Amino acid sequence: MATSALQIPSRQGEVSAEEWQTRVDLAAAYRLVALFKWDDLVFTHISARVPGRDNEFLINPYGLMFEEISASSLVRIDTAGNKLDDSSFPVNPAGFTIHSAIHAARHDAQCVLHTHTLNGVAVSAQKGGVLPLSQQSIFVLSSLAYHDYEGVALNEEEKPRLVADLGEKNFLMLRNHGLLTLGATIADAFLNMYLFEAVCTIQVRALAGSRELTHVDPRIIAGAQAQAKQVTRGVGGGALTWPGLLRRLDRLNPGYRD
Repeated sequence: MATSALQIPSRQGEVSAEEWQTRVDLAAAYRLVALFKWDDLVFTHISARVPGRDNEFLINPYGLMFEEISASSLVRIDTAGNKLDDSSFPVNPAGFTIHSAIHAARHDAQCVLHTHTLNGVAVSAQKGGVLPLSQQSIFVLSSLAYHDYEGVALNEEEKPRLVADLGEKNFLMLRNHGLLTLGATIADAFLNMYLFEAVCTIQVRALAGSRELTHVDPRIIAGAQAQAKQVTRGVGGGALTWPGLLRRLDRLNPGYRD
């Protein structure tokens, strides 16, 4: 849906070129999440740091479907989730509690992406968590943390426990809740979620087969990060896949650039 159909004025002339590019990429991430069917109506979130402003972030306007989100509709907020833009849309109070804690602790994280997919939640409820069953799993397991469920994310007191559990990892399984990834870029956070979701889907299907499973050797998992750098020639998987993903959106749902 075009931004004009929702009567949202363009913000391109109001922000820096760097912020506008971040808005375009973040809006694309929302629409890609919808395209891959990872969205949960309006109840999950992706946040990105505003370039050059450590304490300002962009997040979705509460109430828009992910396939409707555009660069101009994204809401700029502070660390407490207060709106800094003149937007008619509210911000989900639970939407930034987790994200703000991570952004404050991990300045290397440009983007934080969180989903409630069926396969992700299913594996988050399994006591053993992610199992080393696939090639995709080695990249997740080499940087994976877990955080126990404490109810809907509204409690500020949960933040230090969540940050401590995450540490320096880039994949976080929120027990009985869903999946979360971080990235130095929006593209990296999205690719991490693509891997995380694939790992959970493969695991659910493998366990449903009622056959003995073969686990990947732990020594291979230990070398996964080095292998990833080699495979992507040091530029990172996000940089390799993002241009093609944007071309796909431009063919199917180009309004994210508005």
